[in-house]
Amino acid sequence: MFLTRKALPRRTVLRGLGASLALPLLDGMVPAFAALRNTAARPVRRLGVVYVPNGMMMEHWVPAAEGAAFDFPAILQPLEPLRRHVQVLSGMHGAPGPGPHPRASTRFLTGVPAKREDGADVLASVSMDQIAGRVLGRETQLATLELAIDGRDFAGSCGLGFSCAYTNTIAWADETTPLPMENNPRIVFERLFGDAGSTDAGVRRARRRKDASLLDSVRERARDLARGLGSSDNLKLDQYLNAVRDVERRIQTAEAQADRDLPVVAQPEGVPDTFGEHAKLMFDLLALAFETDLTRVGTFMLGRELTGRTYAEIGVPDAHHPISHHQRDPEKLAKLTKINLYHMQLFAGFLERLRETPDGDGSLLDHSMIVYGAGMADSNAHASDNLPVLLAGGGAGPGGRHVRYPADTPLANLHLSLLDRLGVPVESLGHATGPLPLEGSAG
Repeated sequence: MFLTRKALPRRTVLRGLGASLALPLLDGMVPAFAALRNTAARPVRRLGVVYVPNGMMMEHWVPAAEGAAFDFPAILQPLEPLRRHVQVLSGMHGAPGPGPHPRASTRFLTGVPAKREDGADVLASVSMDQIAGRVLGRETQLATLELAIDGRDFAGSCGLGFSCAYTNTIAWADETTPLPMENNPRIVFERLFGDAGSTDAGVRRARRRKDASLLDSVRERARDLARGLGSSDNLKLDQYLNAVRDVERRIQTAEAQADRDLPVVAQPEGVPDTFGEHAKLMFDLLALAFETDLTRVGTFMLGRELTGRTYAEIGVPDAHHPISHHQRDPEKLAKLTKINLYHMQLFAGFLERLRETPDGDGSLLDHSMIVYGAGMADSNAHASDNLPVLLAGGGAGPGGRHVRYPADTPLANLHLSLLDRLGVPVESLGHATGPLPLEGSAG
């Protein structure tokens, strides 16, 4: 038997003037023999971590019932349409020691508490995303991608004698190297799809004036590629290129808005006016990075600990951190619940985007494991026990369950299990005592 179908290289890239556009997994990239057998290429696994600051309104987070027969509490309601893709995990704690805000974000992925130090002498540990990136990054353009909403616009102490390095990131390359989280969508876009050759803002602006659009620069090559694709692949390619175009248009709109005279503090170039638009844009960039296999590991901070961000767009003009220390004030409790719910609505939109994106024999969500959570439970008490954590995606095992682990189960135990599922087994991480069972009962 002769095999005449040609398979496109998995890493087919369209190149233009100073730009490159990686493609998602198309049917034409499945090896010919595998296609003949009606089997799909083995899907890759992605790891995503979404961190929310300043704790959670736990009475509106933890489901009353365990197992599959549970109702989503108020904050988790946006996940109802995605129920079969989601596991709610209860009972886990951060790391030993006091729980002020800087320690909350540091221990979330490292499993160790931060060292109190105002200066440059920081001390934590390598985070689990970086452990995964060291292995999975051998197959991708970027080992990991670190995203944020808040900028790194201050230094010194960020609470109780802790360096701001602790609150600016959840990703650590090693014990003393916190990794920067990028909050400018334009810089992320250029990192993924093209580079002006300089970090200077003026140089990048000049380059963008010359090349009005990434897609314009690769359009001819995209047309050539499309001629050799089947109808299914052409549909996937059109959908993907439209998604890239939409992200690029939104970044350009944000940049145009940034040039206006507004009675607000100046924002970095490319950052949208509202939190919601900014978060959606960053989520879409992370989804594109996964879709094109430019990276398989991404972290995203929806806010840093101690953030004073306000949310006037949802009727909460008060600063987040002071609200989180609510002292059971009903008005503050209601506002904190609104913020937590808003974050969840944005996260649910990201999951829906992953579910709608084909990937091999399933979707991006089927082949991903996404951690969502906070490094504190009740921020009013700086509580580090029974943390709000959930898993989404087929890579994390069967969904549609609320699993309650024994009290004081280390969160780092979950990370050991996720690393093992990613094919990156490690024996220890922070204060972990052993991997968690992620299928069936936690008992």
